[in-house]
Amino acid sequence: MARIGLAPVLGYLIVEEDFNIALGVFTLAGITDLLDGFIARNWANQKSALGSALDPLADKILISILYISLTYANLIPVPLTALIVLRDIALIAAVFYVRYKTLPPPKTLSRYFNPCYVTAQLKPTFISKINTVMQLILVAASLAAPVFNYVDSVYLQSLWCITAFTTTASAYSYYHYGQKTVQVLNNK
Repeated sequence: MARIGLAPVLGYLIVEEDFNIALGVFTLAGITDLLDGFIARNWANQKSALGSALDPLADKILISILYISLTYANLIPVPLTALIVLRDIALIAAVFYVRYKTLPPPKTLSRYFNPCYVTAQLKPTFISKINTVMQLILVAASLAAPVFNYVDSVYLQSLWCITAFTTTASAYSYYHYGQKTVQVLNNK
């Protein structure tokens, strides 16, 4: 929930070009993500269906707002942000489709949107994990660029290309492996 709450704050700070504070808030959001993962892995009674639904949603919201804001601030190119946001929209649409297909009858809206009723689990591909790391590295580097005065760096532009490649490869991996990335759970 902290990352979802911090996402619009970060977007506002970036649009207002307050990059010093934005970099700090981004670090705080990263710490909350690491802490959440650590707690979920080490204390079984702290895992929940709602938490496992909110965690990837928080990541998508945060990444989308960060990329759109950084593009608005002319720190990330429009085509790269469009690629990242469109890939995430396609993944979300696929999750909604899988949810519909795996939900046993009766298929009601209340059952469909009940996060406590888990019917399938999406397993990230290896390249998708690498892509997530690259996207976050690019966000951190882009936020730091105006603070440390390297906005026009060739290294930053190289990160754009690497992130575009891993995003495209990740989208292809989900398309190519499709059903292998989805684990249907017998939860009737």
